[in-house]
Amino acid sequence: MTAPLSRHRRALAIPAGLAVAASLAFLPGTPAAATPAAEAAPSTAADATSLSYVVNVASGHRPSATVRRAIAKAGGTIVTSYDRIGVIVVHSANPDFAKTVRKVRGVQSAGATRTAPLPSAATTDTGAPQVLGGEDLAAAKAASAKAEGRDPLESLQWDLPAIKADKAHEKSLGSKKVTVAVIDTGVDDTHPDIAPNFDRQASVNCVAGKPDTADGAWRPSAAESPHGTHVAGEIAAAKNGVGMTGVAPGVKVAGIKVSNPDGFFYTEAVVCGFMWAAEHGVDVTNNSYYTDPWYFNCKDDPDQKALVEAVSRASRYAEKKGAVNVAAAGNENYDLTSDEITDPSSPNDTTPGDRTVDPSKCLDIPTQLPGVVTVAATGAKGLKSSFSNHGLGVIDIAAPGGDSTAYQTPEPPATSGLILGTLPGGKWGYMAGTSMASPHVAGVAALIKSTHPHASPAMVKALLYAEADATACTKPYDIDGDGKVDAVCEGPKNRNGFYGWGMADALDAVTW
Repeated sequence: MTAPLSRHRRALAIPAGLAVAASLAFLPGTPAAATPAAEAAPSTAADATSLSYVVNVASGHRPSATVRRAIAKAGGTIVTSYDRIGVIVVHSANPDFAKTVRKVRGVQSAGATRTAPLPSAATTDTGAPQVLGGEDLAAAKAASAKAEGRDPLESLQWDLPAIKADKAHEKSLGSKKVTVAVIDTGVDDTHPDIAPNFDRQASVNCVAGKPDTADGAWRPSAAESPHGTHVAGEIAAAKNGVGMTGVAPGVKVAGIKVSNPDGFFYTEAVVCGFMWAAEHGVDVTNNSYYTDPWYFNCKDDPDQKALVEAVSRASRYAEKKGAVNVAAAGNENYDLTSDEITDPSSPNDTTPGDRTVDPSKCLDIPTQLPGVVTVAATGAKGLKSSFSNHGLGVIDIAAPGGDSTAYQTPEPPATSGLILGTLPGGKWGYMAGTSMASPHVAGVAALIKSTHPHASPAMVKALLYAEADATACTKPYDIDGDGKVDAVCEGPKNRNGFYGWGMADALDAVTW
């Protein structure tokens, strides 16, 4: 079965009971609640008809005088230039800007990063997190009180024992010298479960495509998604006698905000996020989103080709500088190795329309980029989540992302099949999706880096896969029990399309 699409895929999530989120992929019969869009930040563009572009040139030095003059002549204004990777961010009101500069000597590719003018005129269409209420809080605290050394809400976190994180914490909580950057909608660092582990120096706002280091610029506003804060808590909520426990509660977590007030993750912001992480000593990045406005970016389209190239350069540079990049696989139950996929959601910032794409040539970025760890989601019974994308050779590893209790019910005292996380304003609540699976793997990668501080990204990834618990294909996969196969798994137990190398293992991460 395929979950119906909403505006964003991994950017947010949740309805009660049957909620499946992390990008607004909701289960059947669960409506998305419309919320008012926050006012967009002022643009540096000349007028509201301007678009944002990336212009890709040779890396290693500033753009040539020829390229700079051509950009200006074509009506472009350079916002910033990432010279180390040869990516220039430009605003222009000239509808032929990209077409014009592609002809310039020294320009390798160029393309619009959006189809809506600056600032975006889109509305927000999101689901609200399932906030943990007073009665649930009291019950969870009572259950956890019986187990010495557990945080008050840990009894609700069925996902921790699913990857043996509870056992891992008896040996190590992770190192304060390791930082995981949450490239997302922003992180509320004032939350009592996040504040003890927050890395301010590695945090930033990249929404405009260049770093904004103002104090607190990395935080989401009250009108913005709590997604990034939820992810941050899953990774590194402190083991401090308050609330919940993260997968790696002893490591540092940073917030790199790349989502604008309307919830879009545009290329220039994503590039800025990876570059900031690269230059600020980040060991792991978590990427629970896809780069808007295209779900799949096709290399035979000159605009989309430029976006793939820009984000590829940035993610490769971050890995070169020491970061392991982890990303969510997506929530549409797509087989990413199929010959074709119908994408009804792109471009999602103006008017989407059905298009048929070849996922081997049209890429979900950063998820399908070389070197990125692609994570599928599992539910409380250890089966592929009903919504999780899959594909032999695409999925690298699996981790808990939650599922409806109608499909996978956790063992008591846990009551929800979703994933508990931190929410802005000192709250906790449930979300689900591959957005929630990816931070589990990012947390395990951080534990590996803590155990092996001199390990390269390649070595951390090798250990991540070698330590994973091999999980055989689910055959037949009929998650809703209606007698029809909902997805087909291919491959052997130790490498298949549902679970990759297997379920992430936090205990092995601190003992190998």
